[in-house]
Amino acid sequence: MNIPTDKNGYLLNLEQWTPAVAEQLAKAEDIRLSDAHWEVISVLRAFYQEYSVSPAMRILVKQVGMALGTEKGKSIYLMQLFPPSPAKIVSKIAGLPRPDNCF
Repeated sequence: MNIPTDKNGYLLNLEQWTPAVAEQLAKAEDIRLSDAHWEVISVLRAFYQEYSVSPAMRILVKQVGMALGTEKGKSIYLMQLFPPSPAKIVSKIAGLPRPDNCF
């Protein structure tokens, strides 16, 4: 499966995202998606659907905490799942644009 991405690996056409595409994007980041990864991806995609923006780290942590509980709504938890930059990596795997204020 060859899905067009930009030079940083983000989908050029967000409509082409599927769970299979997510698996491919995760593999490129050396991440094997578990149920814990999918929970965060679902939270992020729901946030994007509502606000049309990929959240930066602080907002991502808050959203995950509200949706999945305080134990999962922590930077260290997200860093373990999506190193080295959770907001950027989970946005990429979720088929969403790069967060605006992530370098």
